[in-house]
Amino acid sequence: MRILLAEDDYHVAAALIATLEKSGFYVEHESDGEAVLYRGETEAFDAVLLDLGLPQMDGLSVLRRWRRSGRTMPVLILTARGQWEERVEGIEAGADDYVVKPFHIMEVVARLRALIRRAGGLASSRTKLGPYEVDLRSQQISKDGVPLDLTPQEYRLISYLLHNRGRVLSQLEITEHLYRQDYELGSNAVEVLVARVRKRLGQDVITTRRGFGYTLGDGF
Repeated sequence: MRILLAEDDYHVAAALIATLEKSGFYVEHESDGEAVLYRGETEAFDAVLLDLGLPQMDGLSVLRRWRRSGRTMPVLILTARGQWEERVEGIEAGADDYVVKPFHIMEVVARLRALIRRAGGLASSRTKLGPYEVDLRSQQISKDGVPLDLTPQEYRLISYLLHNRGRVLSQLEITEHLYRQDYELGSNAVEVLVARVRKRLGQDVITTRRGFGYTLGDGF
């Protein structure tokens, strides 16, 4: 899952990035409100961690602009402002959840996972699909109760397709959500990854729509 982290405190940002990446997220970090606004308007993110006290443009103004322009990605506010009135203001501006500093980072991770899961129509962190079970919390896929030995990137592909079940995802969209912007990729990186997953789980796990992209298949 691709996350935009909007935080101007570099110590907080570094701690969040380290924990989020260990938890399977790809994190893009910005510390300036105007840069955050632009990236949220022009790029696709699975969720945003948004600090309210950003320079150049505050987080609430950024959030309001996003919602007015139709941007619907889940937003989790991070702020030192603990008054209930400010929390209500954030929710009414379009935030999906709210965490007050100082916070425990694993709580942020759990809330973030829940927001992304619900945005994808998944009620639980465990999803049963035929003989398979996907555990979003432990980042594990099992078949008939037996854990499968997948690489992190293979798991991320299945997880991303699961969160977007019913949609056909283009190679570009998959690339943006599974790889860092500065990552050196071959032109067929997604095709190779899909082929590896099919080899491990079966050809019918991922369906190819020629000229469009990929979606979860009947085997999942």
